[in-house]
Amino acid sequence: MPLIRRPVDRPAEESRDSGHTLNSLSHPDSDLRWRAARDARGLIGADAAIAAALLIEKDPRVREAMFTSLARLGTPVAVEAVISGLRSDDAGLRSGALDTLRIMIPQVHDLLPKLLADKDTDIRILSCELARSLDGAEATQLLCRVLDTDPEANVCAAAVEVLAEVGGPEALASLQNCALKFSGSPFLSFAISAVIARLAPQSTTRA
Repeated sequence: MPLIRRPVDRPAEESRDSGHTLNSLSHPDSDLRWRAARDARGLIGADAAIAAALLIEKDPRVREAMFTSLARLGTPVAVEAVISGLRSDDAGLRSGALDTLRIMIPQVHDLLPKLLADKDTDIRILSCELARSLDGAEATQLLCRVLDTDPEANVCAAAVEVLAEVGGPEALASLQNCALKFSGSPFLSFAISAVIARLAPQSTTRA
């Protein structure tokens, strides 16, 4: 009588392997956490598991792997997880989140207007940085809205800094109005004057 092999229960094995990988995201060994952050990318529930682990991760190498995996996943859960890193008191986590969001601009694009109007001043400042990754015309439009509406000088200063790099002549009116709004801030007034001087020749040439 021929030997009949029992069928292998692969789904159950794969489920156990997946669970082991996701559980390893909180393992005491940083090397295992780093490996799990990389291996989790293709697993169901990886975005939520990495998001939760990221909030308590302290090792920079493991954080980088987690951010990389979230960027590659690109799901709404992954995007929100990275954005939440911007709200952290940990400077390293904020920096990693900002760098990751630059990579995720296609996924973050539609959220930028909301981020630029966030109630948290620091989020608005960091979101100005994200505009550097946009097309110049679109960045100019978004940042002009910041200049026109934001009540904080530091936020407007961040917008001016980015406009100095990517802005177009369309920003001139908003820059001039912003200078009037914060006329008591010599530093901001000087920065705005420098950007206006750069953009004004472009406006004259186009006219």
